[in-house]
Amino acid sequence: MSTAPISQNFSQTYKEARGKFLAAADAARLDVHSHQHPMLGRDGELLAMDVVRDGPADAASLLIVTSACHGVEGFCGSGVQTTLLQDKSWREAAADARVAVLYIHALNPYGFSWWRRTTQENVDLNRNFHDFSQPLPRNAAYDALASAIVPASWPPSEDNDAVLHAYGKAHGMAKLQEAISGGQYGHPEGIFYGGRNPTWSHLTLRRLLQQHATHCAQLGWIDLHTGLGPSGVGERIFACRDDAAALQRARAWWGDKVTSIYDGSSTSAPLKGLMWLAAYHEAPQAEYTGIALEYGTLPIMDMIAALRADQWIQNHPDAPAAQRQLIKQQTRDAFYTDTDVWKRQIIEQALDAAHGAVRGLSVR
Repeated sequence: MSTAPISQNFSQTYKEARGKFLAAADAARLDVHSHQHPMLGRDGELLAMDVVRDGPADAASLLIVTSACHGVEGFCGSGVQTTLLQDKSWREAAADARVAVLYIHALNPYGFSWWRRTTQENVDLNRNFHDFSQPLPRNAAYDALASAIVPASWPPSEDNDAVLHAYGKAHGMAKLQEAISGGQYGHPEGIFYGGRNPTWSHLTLRRLLQQHATHCAQLGWIDLHTGLGPSGVGERIFACRDDAAALQRARAWWGDKVTSIYDGSSTSAPLKGLMWLAAYHEAPQAEYTGIALEYGTLPIMDMIAALRADQWIQNHPDAPAAQRQLIKQQTRDAFYTDTDVWKRQIIEQALDAAHGAVRGLSVR
């Protein structure tokens, strides 16, 4: 790993993060293919999903490393991707193992720039991968709690919070988390909304998988996230179908502590509309193994409170400027711990996971 300070690869804005990623790719003499987003960023900057492939197009083994599925979480993921591009020993290990690496920077550049978890459609990208010609799932628990989750005024009243506390007391906190975060399709001005159509990010990612992942025999994926779990701890969450063989591979690559939403071992609730399932549709020829590398920041209900507040100001553009600024900073801080200690934890665990994937993909 480079002897330069870890913090130099992390940024304070999307524009800065994108610049560092592009510079790292240029220094590595790798081509960048940019897919321009239809909207501009908070500072008027161009937004794009930037793609760098390190390795031959016909490689039998491909590892995908993605950032900013949930916009504001990209501060972490971008720092990891930039560090990997700069790490000579990591790149040599992948090349020696004949593993091509595909970096997709800022799956959701809009949310990254505007400090939102969602896309410009207010959609949670990791709840948006459905066959929209079929009926969408219903989240009856969210329906019942919707007006308390994102209330008419902010801060929420005692009555609003009492509704959530009562649900948690009656059903358990895990069920409350699932009700709120599992994905919902009936409240477009709510949180964890999965949408009614594929988003721009959804469609662009599918095209990239069609372009890059249809010739490999083995496909790995590390999707970088923040929010859940103890601060700085990178939970390795199984990101495949509920398949015992794939889970066995994931634990062989990344260790026995790989968790799963299917057996309740993960800090994540069971989710609907998962992004990673696109790998099966767009690269059916490949044996697919993936994880979400989820770095902890705040306690779960504090993180959800930040999202509730952020959605409230999204729904109330006339909110006072000072309140908006405070809530936006709260949102950014809920998903990005801007300290050198946290950043070092992130990089060390990301490098370990990246090398684990290469070892797994190199097995013939």
